[in-house]
Amino acid sequence: MQRRWWNWMPAVALPAVVVGGVLVGSLPASAQDPPPPRTAEQVLALAAGSQARQFSGDVEQRSDLGIPSLSGALGSASPGASSPSSGSAPGAGTLAGQAAALDLLTGTHTARVYADGPTRTRIQVLDRLAERDVIRDGTQVWTWDSKANAATRLTLPSTSADPTPTAPTVTPDRLAQRFLTRAAPSTAVGLGPATTVAGRSAYQLILTPRTAATLVSSVAVAVDAGTGLPLSVDVFARGQQQPAFHTAFTALDLRAPDASRFRFTPPAGATVTQQALPTPTAKQHTPAPAGQRPAVRGSGWDAIMVVPAAAVPAGTLSSPLITRLATPVPGGRVLSTSLVTVLLADDGRVLAGAVPLSALQAAAAR
Repeated sequence: MQRRWWNWMPAVALPAVVVGGVLVGSLPASAQDPPPPRTAEQVLALAAGSQARQFSGDVEQRSDLGIPSLSGALGSASPGASSPSSGSAPGAGTLAGQAAALDLLTGTHTARVYADGPTRTRIQVLDRLAERDVIRDGTQVWTWDSKANAATRLTLPSTSADPTPTAPTVTPDRLAQRFLTRAAPSTAVGLGPATTVAGRSAYQLILTPRTAATLVSSVAVAVDAGTGLPLSVDVFARGQQQPAFHTAFTALDLRAPDASRFRFTPPAGATVTQQALPTPTAKQHTPAPAGQRPAVRGSGWDAIMVVPAAAVPAGTLSSPLITRLATPVPGGRVLSTSLVTVLLADDGRVLAGAVPLSALQAAAAR
């Protein structure tokens, strides 16, 4: 399996980048005109063929995953906190960094996004009296945390066309593509009523799992009628009337952003860290034995990722954040959300999926 195992655990760390194709063709006379009739299959094809690669906009993200309040779970380690001073408790800096990541999966967040192709992107997460940025301009990637007054610079290989790493929020277009590319055959695809998102007329695709063994009830994706760009995603958990996860453009401009948006100069007095890409070793190029590689059991919405103990990154199971948020259960500890469950087994394995705890415990026993 090519993807790292944690990409299958969206309730722990959802990847986020801005992607698409180049905007071509004419737009409707009015972005709010009712869209012409299309079937669900035609809307799927419209989204799959979207070439809207240059744009800027505002994004709102709301989560109701049932994750405990950060203030209660993390004590004094608040999201965005800087590294601990010499008098801080051991691990406080690590805890603060993990809290910042988890904070993005709780409550409501707003972001400003800019894209000019896959290698020029900027995402600004606007918090209370603070800002977090990920800026990519070709091979140069900067991250910026205004509260910590700290920046990190990373230089990518000149051949890299991969999406911007460690983007701090989930944009509708990228998340929608992850759902749409995995829609068949485990998913029933239908059309909901036409809608308007960010002032633009849109179709609404409704993705419904064909199995009752998943925590996901349905996913609604609004697809721009003119460009095929996904404008919003709502993920519904079973037994909930409101979306467990929502991300949507609230404003959208389909013109290329100014080049200055992708340039970044750390302010005076900021702490700047140069981060080096790890150098692949011969050991990394040698495939691990079958029993030591992450594996997916099943397929579709109720698939379960099983990560052997040997493949779990060192320190993961003992991290302060997991220690405080995980709940003891027979056979290990569990991190539960309304959409994803993660079982930290006593034998060191990690099992995760959009399934109930009982499904993970049954998989662990096999």
